[in-house]
Amino acid sequence: MNIQKGIDRKKLDEKVVLMPWFVQQFIDYKLPDLSPSTLLEYIRDYEQFFGWLRAEGLSAAASNLEVTLQELEVLHMESIVSYRLHLTTRTEGTNSRVTVSRKLSSLRSLFHYLSQIAEDENFYPLLKRNIMAKVEIKRIHKPKDTAAKLKGKILEDDELLDFIAYIHENYRHDIENNKQALHAFEMNRERDACIASLILNSGLRVSEVVNLNIDDLDLANKLLYVFRKGHNDETFKSPVYFREQARDDLVEYMALRQSRYRTPKKEKALFVALPNGSKEGKRMTKRAIQAMIIKYAKRYGKPFLTVHKLRHSFATDYYLQNDIYKTKEQLGHASTETTEVYAHLTDKTMSQAIERRLEP
Repeated sequence: MNIQKGIDRKKLDEKVVLMPWFVQQFIDYKLPDLSPSTLLEYIRDYEQFFGWLRAEGLSAAASNLEVTLQELEVLHMESIVSYRLHLTTRTEGTNSRVTVSRKLSSLRSLFHYLSQIAEDENFYPLLKRNIMAKVEIKRIHKPKDTAAKLKGKILEDDELLDFIAYIHENYRHDIENNKQALHAFEMNRERDACIASLILNSGLRVSEVVNLNIDDLDLANKLLYVFRKGHNDETFKSPVYFREQARDDLVEYMALRQSRYRTPKKEKALFVALPNGSKEGKRMTKRAIQAMIIKYAKRYGKPFLTVHKLRHSFATDYYLQNDIYKTKEQLGHASTETTEVYAHLTDKTMSQAIERRLEP
């Protein structure tokens, strides 16, 4: 199991026992098909919904664990409308349309399981009436809308190479009067440039970068073996190719990985950090990589640039030279529907992208 999945599985196990028995049964049913990370989000959505039911007097339970099937069965449509309103207007922070849609989808999945799949000892559905079946959840993520939001917020053309070069050398000039920042930069510049280069030359997700081990790297063939999102076979790693520049940056980083970060042989992580006060290097965290990219992006003059937008930058550049199917495979998308974003970003029609399959 990869690092992040292991963390999320532990959190899932801790939280699920605080849920009603029928939610625990649902999670067990879904566990072979969905990642612990996804199921953890489900649990958090159910925590919020059950908490709201109790606060509104729609459940007499003293805790979420005690919410009953009968209380879910007698909910009125008016209650679901009120909950949707709560999600969009609650004082402690509103949710985006995408988040509201996801939270309602989580509830629909649970209610569908209880009313259509799960059975009691007499073979009757656990839930006799499914109020969530009446709730229409409109599709929010339209590729052209996502593309419009990304316009001007990703790296294009020569900027991909320029950003890597900026981390390698030019960032130094922007912080030369800050001795502490300069020291940290000199310590980490090869590693930081290598991470940016790898994403911009392969399209890896940040979680995939975090989970990389030394044994996953095949420099000779410019290949990495990664646990891809949505693949629940814990023994299978997908091969992902990277460009020549990433190879050069990896060679440079690998030459100093052990000595500079005092990395013990037992540490298998490809990308490591040496925190203040630590005697040896350890695996970089997702948050550290995200913060690192944001730091360089602000100085570079691209304040909207994030680690995930580096992936979008690669994907847009890659799509210009390849068809939608190659782009889908390179990025590890489940379907070409997600990849359509880059067709809109590059102003290429889907028909043009499909025709490219016929070219040598």
